[in-house]
Amino acid sequence: MHIANRISRLGTETSFVVLAKARELEAQGRDIIHLEIGEPDFDTAPNIIAAAKKALDDGYTHYGPAPGLPEFRKVIAEIEGNRRNMKFDASEVVVCPGAKPVMFYAIMASVDPGDEVIYPNPGFPIYESCIELAGGVPVPLVLKEEKEFRFDIEDLKKLVTPKTRMIIINSPQNPTGGILTMEDLKAIADIAVKNNIIVLSDEIYGRVVYDGFVNHTIAALPGMRERTIILDGFSKTYAMTGWRLGFGIMPAEFAAVCSKLQTNVPSCATSFVQVAGIEALSGPQDWVDKVVAEFKRRRDLIVDALNSMPGFKCHKPLGAFYVFPNITGTGMDSRTLADKILYEANVACLSGTSFGKYGEGYLRFSYANSMENIEKAMERIRKIL
Repeated sequence: MHIANRISRLGTETSFVVLAKARELEAQGRDIIHLEIGEPDFDTAPNIIAAAKKALDDGYTHYGPAPGLPEFRKVIAEIEGNRRNMKFDASEVVVCPGAKPVMFYAIMASVDPGDEVIYPNPGFPIYESCIELAGGVPVPLVLKEEKEFRFDIEDLKKLVTPKTRMIIINSPQNPTGGILTMEDLKAIADIAVKNNIIVLSDEIYGRVVYDGFVNHTIAALPGMRERTIILDGFSKTYAMTGWRLGFGIMPAEFAAVCSKLQTNVPSCATSFVQVAGIEALSGPQDWVDKVVAEFKRRRDLIVDALNSMPGFKCHKPLGAFYVFPNITGTGMDSRTLADKILYEANVACLSGTSFGKYGEGYLRFSYANSMENIEKAMERIRKIL
């Protein structure tokens, strides 16, 4: 069977590769602690599950409009707009089966072959994969530990050329947990406006923030609404990874293009899941607050534990549910140490190079696991070190 050349440009997520290895070890009777996968360990809130069940009984088992159910798009526009101190219209919202399609549609709809896209590295690996598939040129912006894994604005300015079509930002960020400050966002916006560059703003972890930090959107800054695509969804905030529900907020004319792409691929997001999404957004939010508070406890535990280990140095992140410790002091490269931790300590984590070549010298641990398991994992790693 002939495989098209473009498929060779597609990357993958190493977290699922490592998960498969860990599952194989579990099948052999090994007790593996999973700190590799970016998935909340909590079950979806009961009121959301109940809303989905009722939607099934109410007949939400048919196709819906490609950009999403009108009532859901209206709720997203209102609630997500209020959260960002902006006013959105339902015509600017596209609902997708997960948040990844927003990324895919945005890049496929705006990047021509040869166009350059600046993206964070280390960063979510699918950014580079989508850019490559579209025929674009991935231009990595190195995230530096000494900058708290924020954008170095001077480095960003040097990367911008007449061919720059898009800048991708992710705040809070995967894999580092870094957050862009308002000063960072203003500087990025200034560059985007002056050079007529689109910004894809990945805000999937926008509500998972700590220590009183308030996450902002670049779309609210002058000149940015008309050139920003906001990516968000329900997987991280509401522990709805398996539901596959995300959305994009963007200029209405661009939303129409993304809707056309959606018509050609999945047709639409699942109807009864969208009804559950309405309940997630408009129902009680205290569950989210409790989950974020628990993540903060886990963050404090894992950061302190990693910083007490020989050869490790771990920055305390302000958002998401990952830590990205520097492991150069161990004398091992990232992949070697990640494998050692998996096979000898029975703890699954990810090499920093899973997030780009500039992730060398780091590991990523997800603390979306119980305090008990995190403590046990840290003790196992300490023993092999």
